[in-house]
Amino acid sequence: MTAPDLLQVAKAVKDSARALGFSDCRVSDLDLGQAPQRLRDWLAQGRHGEMDYMARHAQLRTDPALLVPGAIRAICVRLDYLHDKQPDWQERSWQRIHAPGEATVSLYALGRDYHKAVRQRLQQLADAISAHIPHQYRVFSDSAPVMEVELATKAGLGWRGKHTLLLSRDGGSMFFLGEILTDCPLPLDEPTGEHCGSCQACIDICPTQAITGPYQLDARRCISYLTIEHRGNIPEDLRPLMGNRIYGCDDCQLVCPWNKYAQVARVPDFAPRNGLDTATLVQLFAWTEDEFNRRLEGSAIRRIGHAQWLRNIAVALGNGAATPEALGALQSRANHDDPLVREHVAWALARLQGSQS
Repeated sequence: MTAPDLLQVAKAVKDSARALGFSDCRVSDLDLGQAPQRLRDWLAQGRHGEMDYMARHAQLRTDPALLVPGAIRAICVRLDYLHDKQPDWQERSWQRIHAPGEATVSLYALGRDYHKAVRQRLQQLADAISAHIPHQYRVFSDSAPVMEVELATKAGLGWRGKHTLLLSRDGGSMFFLGEILTDCPLPLDEPTGEHCGSCQACIDICPTQAITGPYQLDARRCISYLTIEHRGNIPEDLRPLMGNRIYGCDDCQLVCPWNKYAQVARVPDFAPRNGLDTATLVQLFAWTEDEFNRRLEGSAIRRIGHAQWLRNIAVALGNGAATPEALGALQSRANHDDPLVREHVAWALARLQGSQS
């Protein structure tokens, strides 16, 4: 296929992406430059914590062509997830984080599991490409070892912020990324420059100092890691710093000046479900395992399991006020079958009771 024809295919691909709800779609090659060595250094320092899969699949991450033999391009897409774009959305998010007794769930997780939402649309996009030109491909939505921020940066979707997330001048960071690795030789898009300047608001705001310097993240201290990826006991010195954050943490994004340009989702998938944007800790702590599984079907949260859900909420309750409701909720789980829950409930009760003396 000639270059002019491929230009037409690329245009059709990007038009199809926007029709599917993606906010942007761009193309990069698979040369990751110095990123593989930076990944190896990060792993060697143990900053991935218990995310053993990061080390186990490191070779695949550093060579995308191993995932799709013959692949030479990454079609990178952005899917916005912000459900509420009222002018004060950041202020109201901060208010909730600082309201004892309220449950704070990361904004990306309030609705449908993004893995499913992105993957479904990527498959439709890949099918649309096949209508123009046969190609070998595979779609990815945080579902395999792909260095997606690096590829998205090369494609020109944005630049890596100092908090390590991708930033866009017209979309902030409140979006998901997805990729199609393909052997179709589409024309490449140009990267954009970096626009963080001297700002380090994300570094300064991190409750646990997990962002140890520009572009440096120690996952072992990150609240998103602690509430989602970490399966065991949360280190006691970090628990008071977690506040009422029970699944993920948005602080570094909420403080970022570029998120004043965050765009509202163009698809309905990420609208809050089960009142997670307004629920109290006591309400969510009362969910039985059956209720947890039923209510969170189709949600990314369900993957952590009920015991870890209760562990996270117990810590949040322990960081709140010693109200009769909070104490009663914790006492109701004090003899829980799971030792993980019992230990965190005991810690929370001791913390609240100590505040009363």
